[in-house]
Amino acid sequence: MNLSLPDNRIAVKICGLTNREDALAAIDAGADLLGFNTWTGTKRHIDLGKNADWISALPVLRVALLVNEPLGEAARVAALPYVDALQFHGDEDAEYCAAACVFGKPIIKAIRAGESAAFANADRFSTRHILLDALVPGAFGGTGTRVRSSLTAEFQRKFPGLTLWLAGGLTPDNVAEVTRDPRPAVVDVSSGVEREAGRKDFAKMRAFVTNARRGG
Repeated sequence: MNLSLPDNRIAVKICGLTNREDALAAIDAGADLLGFNTWTGTKRHIDLGKNADWISALPVLRVALLVNEPLGEAARVAALPYVDALQFHGDEDAEYCAAACVFGKPIIKAIRAGESAAFANADRFSTRHILLDALVPGAFGGTGTRVRSSLTAEFQRKFPGLTLWLAGGLTPDNVAEVTRDPRPAVVDVSSGVEREAGRKDFAKMRAFVTNARRGG
């Protein structure tokens, strides 16, 4: 199970989408992947079932973000035909991720990294797709806080065989710099392209994609 990512450039994932209009605008801006947050503790929460019609029609990879869900719920989401991958963004451990592999969908494991010890065992999550996000106590993404560049560099030195996804505090203004060195495979943005929580700014999305590809 793997995700088909571009070979010759950085991929862009726009996350926290809550409506069809924003999703189509993200695609028009050039996003490669779209993320849908199923965690009810965020203003970016979306009910996948109630929005199945328009999500099903989207012509890019669709990633369902889950936070500390029981394996049964992860299995239910994985079975949805319009979900292409699962992103575990909570405290899911290696055993949980290994069990989720049987669901038949690629896995992205997010690690909230305040120091390098957070990703010491990053190669044990039964996936090569590891997303580094900023550590903000009590929050699971969408905080607008950046991961230190020294941590991303250390991650790549330690795990050259893993695919680095980078989130946390990315904006149209800083993404070109962030993607130069070290170069992630995917940049993941949510709050950095919003006009308010849960609603995207179309101009910011377009600028983000353009600048990400310019930097990478």
